[in-house]
Amino acid sequence: MKILQRPLPAEASLLSASIHPVMQRIYSARGLTRDSELELELAHMVPVGQMKGVTDAADLLFEALHLDKSILIVGDYDADGAASTALAMLALGAYGATRVSYLVPNRFDYGYGLTPELVDLAAGKEAGLIITVDNGISSLSGVERANDLGIPVLITDHHLPPDRLPSAAAIVNPNQPGDSFPSKHLAGVGVIFYVMAALFRKLRSIGWFTQQGLSEPNPAQWLDLVALGTICDLVPLDHNNRVLVAQGLKRIRAGNCRPGIRALAEVAKRSLPNIIASDIGFAVGPRLNAAGRLDDIGLGIECLLTDSFSEARQMAQELDRLNQERRAIEQAMKIQADSLLDRLHLNADGGLPAGLCLYDEAWHQGVVGILASRIKAQYHRPVIAFASGGAGTLKGSARSIAGLHMRDLLAGIASRNPGLITRFGGHAMAAGLTLSEADYPRFKKAFEQAADDQLSPEMLQGVVLTDGELLPDEMSLEMAEILRNGGPWGQGFPEPLFEGSFDLQQQRVVGEHHLKLELSSSSSAWTIDAIAFNQPLLSDPDRPIRLTYRLDVNEFRGKRSPQLIVETIQSTT
Repeated sequence: MKILQRPLPAEASLLSASIHPVMQRIYSARGLTRDSELELELAHMVPVGQMKGVTDAADLLFEALHLDKSILIVGDYDADGAASTALAMLALGAYGATRVSYLVPNRFDYGYGLTPELVDLAAGKEAGLIITVDNGISSLSGVERANDLGIPVLITDHHLPPDRLPSAAAIVNPNQPGDSFPSKHLAGVGVIFYVMAALFRKLRSIGWFTQQGLSEPNPAQWLDLVALGTICDLVPLDHNNRVLVAQGLKRIRAGNCRPGIRALAEVAKRSLPNIIASDIGFAVGPRLNAAGRLDDIGLGIECLLTDSFSEARQMAQELDRLNQERRAIEQAMKIQADSLLDRLHLNADGGLPAGLCLYDEAWHQGVVGILASRIKAQYHRPVIAFASGGAGTLKGSARSIAGLHMRDLLAGIASRNPGLITRFGGHAMAAGLTLSEADYPRFKKAFEQAADDQLSPEMLQGVVLTDGELLPDEMSLEMAEILRNGGPWGQGFPEPLFEGSFDLQQQRVVGEHHLKLELSSSSSAWTIDAIAFNQPLLSDPDRPIRLTYRLDVNEFRGKRSPQLIVETIQSTT
């Protein structure tokens, strides 16, 4: 593992001198040079009208409202999909829709997206309009089936489009050809928020709410859901996404959020007034995702939809139970995957191939995505983990590393091997695919070769990027608070990570698996506490150690103090 400090831009920073010097360094390393890039008020959101197709979508939705059509929302089975579905349901209800419902394909029965079979279900529900959220851009056959049945389809999605777009009534996707919308990294929930904001503007302009005797809603009330889905989907936090997330977190901290978010934070033991993006990503989101991974995301959607906190708490407790079950399954699969790597994946040089392709017939298809992420993090290689999809098929979840665009790699394999991949889609860093079980050996060989062609040995070496060192007097509660409030941090705008050498004063294991440390600096009598998760006792406590760490606030029995969250530990020579 190589530890490198993030490079600073050559041009001089124009950030205000009132910003703490440490924060100036951190922001500059993330490409921010002007104060305007730190302004996260809602007024700095990219204007709604700049997104291609959003006006057509608003017109289509207005027609459905005006004619009282039955509207069916087709979502996805992850946290972004759940938040997108809930937002669409709540917004349309507030706008006066009387016949609006949702349908999320069970991943085990229908797979991903708007399939022809799902359209047939929609027809059985007498849907007059289908809205896809967080999916649909690749649903060519599903949209064709809907057109055959006379059901218009509005696609709202953020995934990269195929070469040919579906023949939908309207498409809203910032990544579709010809869309100059500057924020290309919106999550699915961000796209549907823009659509509902555009519809709100249209309805208000014609006096719809007065005509219908409705209280005029404020679309900003759904920003808590936008923050939830955006954080959990790991989309890059460009300026526009940081605006949306910051405003959503602001509402959550003030308690102006869905009861389901409040209940999920409670079962995750997170303080709502102090919640930050990482709490959503690592504590709230996984519990919501657990329903879609193991059972039916409908439970998660209902948790976000209910106006009753007592109902939300009951559902959050069940989601917490499912998450514990998911973790147990994942742990067993990780052990199996490590065994497979030991037995099956040695190349001619005795090392691992550039790309890891794993399959076990006992694996749970709802958890292979998390498994692929864990294996990728451990071995710093692109990974595809497969589970049985039934009827002789395999369903895979892929995770990539910097320098390899996963969806493009799969597209290349598909073009060179027609028929090998049944379907695929996704992003640069994550993708999903389906193939025949009989074709797995051929696909595995093609994937390993493609990864080897694109990745150099240097790209396969794990690199930890830090923001340099902190002085002892900078490791303070005040600095920890500044760092917490300096985000929101997340994908593409990473939380500050520091490095430094320390003397170890004390160490002990807490919570069975975690290492509690008391550290000091050789240059002063100063000490600070640290914790390293899932770390055994250090074998040579008398030797100085080199750490990468995050500076955070520790709250214990009403006392707040600075604490280092350790990422890596290396002994110094």
